[in-house]
Amino acid sequence: MRKLLCALVMAGLVIPVPQAAAKPPGKAAFEVMTPASAVASRTDRRPNAGGVFDPVARKTFISWSGKAADTYVQAYDHRTGAWTAPKKIADGESDPHNYPTMLLAGDGHLLIFRGMHNTRTVISRAPLAHSLDGTWTDTEVPEGDSASYPMPVKTVDGTLFMFYRETTNELDPNANTDFRPMKYIVSRDHGKTWKNSVRLTGKQWAFGSLGRADHMDEIYVGQLRYLPSSGRIQFVYTLAGGGPEQHKHDVYHRNVYYLSFDVRTLRFFSAAGHDLGTQVDDAEQERYLKVAETPLELPGGLKSPDYILQTGTQRDGKPFVTWFQFDAAGSPRDFAGAWNGREWEVREVANGLRLREIEQLNGGTWRVYGTRDGKPGIETFLLENGRTWKPETLITTAKPVQRVEVIAGFRDPARILATGASSARDVSVADGDIYVAGAPRK
Repeated sequence: MRKLLCALVMAGLVIPVPQAAAKPPGKAAFEVMTPASAVASRTDRRPNAGGVFDPVARKTFISWSGKAADTYVQAYDHRTGAWTAPKKIADGESDPHNYPTMLLAGDGHLLIFRGMHNTRTVISRAPLAHSLDGTWTDTEVPEGDSASYPMPVKTVDGTLFMFYRETTNELDPNANTDFRPMKYIVSRDHGKTWKNSVRLTGKQWAFGSLGRADHMDEIYVGQLRYLPSSGRIQFVYTLAGGGPEQHKHDVYHRNVYYLSFDVRTLRFFSAAGHDLGTQVDDAEQERYLKVAETPLELPGGLKSPDYILQTGTQRDGKPFVTWFQFDAAGSPRDFAGAWNGREWEVREVANGLRLREIEQLNGGTWRVYGTRDGKPGIETFLLENGRTWKPETLITTAKPVQRVEVIAGFRDPARILATGASSARDVSVADGDIYVAGAPRK
């Protein structure tokens, strides 16, 4: 890692982190609520669609994974300041990949999306609009077969997209286990019926690769972000696979990539504006989409980069991305890459942090939420245009946190959902807290 950083610095591609970035954060400015204690299991959830504010009900709805990865929901009433008790919606089949994601459909009904690891897409629908009450219905969506890691989005006209990674050899036994591309499904009737990307575009996948010499043909999307002003969805992702010697699932991670998707034309674009059509292949991702090249290695025995990455926009609308890698000692090294119109400017901005989520404050200023292994609390930092980094504050939690998600359309004090870390990897243990934090109520 040290040799790589030196080489990148000499090439002018990485700007080292200033020592000032490592200063401890200051006084906390967040109010922390604990809607549920000692209930959360380990989860592989991405920072996407963990909760939503409903302006009609004047409530914030959240979802999380409990024991056996079962799906639970809760509601916060902004008028009374009270939380409902946890309500179980669906079974998680004891797999941490089967986490819930939540949207409020255009007809006012809450939807919970789950990619039942490598097998199927299941959508749970609330029976009443703007409410958690009643018996939810589960529907298997065959258009999203062999799905993992659901990432749902609602566009301004109410169209629903759900991106997911397909485990292709579950459908085709002849496919290699480390071929896992991205696809999506689309609904224009509030989630009642769906069409998949293969039917809509005639392409085998949406973006991915097949036949790389290093066998890194699995896509791990860290985050997607919908931009209503442009009608685009941003993606940041890394690759995984068995490495050049073997076809094996998720042995290594490699590189960081960025692309965007036009929800009207179903076409993909690079940061420079190259029109990549309705399917992206390996040659295109290597030529147009690569933000950073990372070595094929396991520093400290860990996969690097981590699969949790973030994407946002600078003041002028150009993209930036954030991610963390590991050094030889297994400690996180934190990076930001900003597109300057010609190339990606990559900086090491901090170290020791697992970057969890980012939140736009104004213009090109974003708040970054990060955690330190084994320590309680969430540290926040301000990142300006993907370049300038400075400490902001500390959000105090009783126990360590494993996931952070900005709540869609949030209203304080319910700004972020933070899932507490469980004491064991197996989801038979569920003793993490559920935290919701934001500016104090007035």
